[in-house]
Amino acid sequence: MSDAAFDAEALEAARKLFAGEARFMMGAVNMAGLPDTDLPEVAFAGRSNVGKSSLINAVTGRGHLARASNEPGRTREVNFFVIAERLRLVDLPGYGFARASKGEVKKFQNLGRDYLRGRPNLKRAFLLIDARHGLKPVDEEAMAAFDVAAVSYQIVLTKADKLKASEVAAVTERTTAQIAKRPAAFPRVLATSSEKGAGIPELRAEIAQATAVFEGP
Repeated sequence: MSDAAFDAEALEAARKLFAGEARFMMGAVNMAGLPDTDLPEVAFAGRSNVGKSSLINAVTGRGHLARASNEPGRTREVNFFVIAERLRLVDLPGYGFARASKGEVKKFQNLGRDYLRGRPNLKRAFLLIDARHGLKPVDEEAMAAFDVAAVSYQIVLTKADKLKASEVAAVTERTTAQIAKRPAAFPRVLATSSEKGAGIPELRAEIAQATAVFEGP
């Protein structure tokens, strides 16, 4: 598929996929506890409190599938959610500020990095960026790590409803330019709002395309 917007057929197919069963599978606290690699996975990464859990809930159409919290650094496991028994969404621990001891923070953030480096069925990582703030140095560090690990990642701007349409367009254009020369970055930047639903159909289609769930029997 080209970089143009998804057509109506692709958006509808993705909607039907995510209208199926969505369930929490497990939370892993170490690499030995990860599930089998029998299903394709996409992972959600980003700074603490950027809205990973809220975005997973919006994509799946379930208000409380992933536990959202106003407390930064709440996610301290690698959490797995199964969609229609065909793919998994993975919620990674946030990086940046977290209300925990330095030792504990390092432990659960290292777990997220280990997952990204060592998961053969990981098809794409979605790096969430708060649309109000754009890319920060800590996000640049995350992208550099993705590039070194050769993990394909796509930027998803969150909380776009907090900005005017012209501001969303500007930050999307600026972010697209900032990632243009990064080897592992997917060229399309998505602007989303978990609260208003903007960009959610397109994100579903991106996930379906990345995991190739519509190919084959």
